[in-house]
Amino acid sequence: MSVVIVTGAASGIGAAIARRFVQQGASVVLADIQDGPGQQLADELCHSGGKAIYVHCNVADPEHHTACVEAAMREYGRLDIAVNNAGIAGQGAPTAEFPIDEWRRVVDVNLSGVFYGMRAQLPVMLKQGKGSIIVVSSILGTVGFAGAPAYTASKHGLLGLVRAAALDHSSQGVRVNAVGPAFIDTPMISGVMQMPEIAGSVVARHPIGRIGTPEEVAAVVAFLGSDDASFVTGSYIPVDGGYLAQ
Repeated sequence: MSVVIVTGAASGIGAAIARRFVQQGASVVLADIQDGPGQQLADELCHSGGKAIYVHCNVADPEHHTACVEAAMREYGRLDIAVNNAGIAGQGAPTAEFPIDEWRRVVDVNLSGVFYGMRAQLPVMLKQGKGSIIVVSSILGTVGFAGAPAYTASKHGLLGLVRAAALDHSSQGVRVNAVGPAFIDTPMISGVMQMPEIAGSVVARHPIGRIGTPEEVAAVVAFLGSDDASFVTGSYIPVDGGYLAQ
């Protein structure tokens, strides 16, 4: 069965992705900086009969990605799928006022962190002659959002990275794709959704009439990691309830 690394796996979309792959029989390396929740999820998955380990991973540090891949190889002997999901929203501010330190922090995690992940994951997959890398971008990978210049730019950048990597390595057996979630019911937006005056406008942006669930994103990620997506590479699949159709 497949061996999968999931970054940002301790909660939200990452946790749903990890659960989905374990349910399908995969062995999963959970990577996150939230050690307590990450280890708790690994224990939960193992107690339910699955195979999972937790590895502390700050995605902004290239050496941490190397350690994640080494853990996968040491524990399971291969790496078939890598889901580069970890990301942060950053603070909200207009572009003219956006703090430079905050810009660097968001870009380091959301964009550079994915590149560092690929740099560690690709050599193993290329040696195997097969692999799938899935990047969790955002609807803001293709449209803008006021007050979020760093987040928007980093998510746009991911799509360029995905396409370049797909062109570089698809002929060598490694597929690279991205998904673009809209507003998903995760801890990242829980505070916003608790404010009725804002929650209504957020829901209204989605023609389907609600925000999404982490499990709905996980289903698309699982498809991209499977052999059913064997002819899909360099693609960006929105999981957005119609957000981008407007």
